[in-house]
Amino acid sequence: MHALSEFLANHRNLTRRHFVKLGAGGLVAGGLWARSAMADPASPELEQALAKLGSYLTPQDGFNDVSRGNPLPHSLPDEKKREVGLTQETWKLEVISDPEHPPKLRKQLSKSAGTALDFTALMALAEKRAVRFAKVMTCLNIGCPLGMGIWEGVPLRDIVWMTSPREDLRRVFYYGYHNDDPKQMFRSSLPIGRVLEDPFDLPPVIVCYKLNGQWLTAERGGPVRIVVPEAYGFKCIKWLSHVVLTNLPYANDTYAEQNNDVDSPLKSFAATLFVPTELKAGQRIPMSGYAQVGIGGLSNVQVWIQPEGEEPPASDPYFTRAPWVDMEVLPAPTSWGGGLPDDKIPVPTEGFDPSTGQPRAWPMRLAKVHWAGIHPGLSPGKYTLRSRAVDAKGIGQPLPRPFRKSGHAAIEQITLVVT
Repeated sequence: MHALSEFLANHRNLTRRHFVKLGAGGLVAGGLWARSAMADPASPELEQALAKLGSYLTPQDGFNDVSRGNPLPHSLPDEKKREVGLTQETWKLEVISDPEHPPKLRKQLSKSAGTALDFTALMALAEKRAVRFAKVMTCLNIGCPLGMGIWEGVPLRDIVWMTSPREDLRRVFYYGYHNDDPKQMFRSSLPIGRVLEDPFDLPPVIVCYKLNGQWLTAERGGPVRIVVPEAYGFKCIKWLSHVVLTNLPYANDTYAEQNNDVDSPLKSFAATLFVPTELKAGQRIPMSGYAQVGIGGLSNVQVWIQPEGEEPPASDPYFTRAPWVDMEVLPAPTSWGGGLPDDKIPVPTEGFDPSTGQPRAWPMRLAKVHWAGIHPGLSPGKYTLRSRAVDAKGIGQPLPRPFRKSGHAAIEQITLVVT
């Protein structure tokens, strides 16, 4: 089956209307978008654009990696991994009180007392308490997702309650193995309210051991890591070894030391994966891309092609009044990829219908979508292509949070040359 046929088969109800959405609005967009018949979905241009989209879920070895450590913990020899607790057989989690800001706990889970949680005990919890959800993993300062997966684990709150906390517990901070070097420690934190409760219909914060139905590899943070559904990757600490319960009233994340906003949830943003940049006059322009669906949701993806020399008003730095044109967000796939066993979403997975294996709503928050479209052609000249996401409230990227250190959401710029 060639690339286009396979892609079409993997996206339900994918008809001609899913590729071009020019409409009457395009007629006033500086003449760049003309009224056009719907594009032929069997066109070679479209096949080329769709072939760049890849599978929806990312195989574990296909994730981009921004791990910290010298040496990187996942690169250690197997013998060393066993020695430091980076295998399922030797992993132990300590859940302890912060000695500097102690809450009142009835017990602690520690190696010294022989009460640390091991992998067997975690799996016993998982038999009754396992949770799964879809999440895109993204770095706060990088303009592309690291990967998309179905993450499985036990709610962190179930493990916190094992210490029988009584009072003076305001935050949780946690860290993983860092080569036994205090200078390499990378720590993140959460308010205890977020750990104990799931606001706004969010999935729980989990102590995670599987990705796409398979055990976490060492490179993905295995045997166990934290995954915070609405958060960037710096909150999702790899090689988890310690959870510290504290009365500290503020965040103490390592990432804050680099001027980052450590309380910022995922933003919605779009980017282009494929567009030809050198074109002939009148040549149809296929384009495709992805959008990260942040905490604000996603209503649509838009593009704007601006001729060289045509400057937007200085009073509109975020291009809110530019002649944006809607693209088409592709529907949910029926083939998920990513190494998922039998290519089926595990049951139950939050946000999915257990009888059909399909999302209950689309686009799904905290996940990704693909989009595509074809432009009918341009006259000779140089142009700038931009794409943006529009959230569920109709607010266009990079708003409502345009500041870089609260999460990347800058509008990309791609130069097109037409001869």
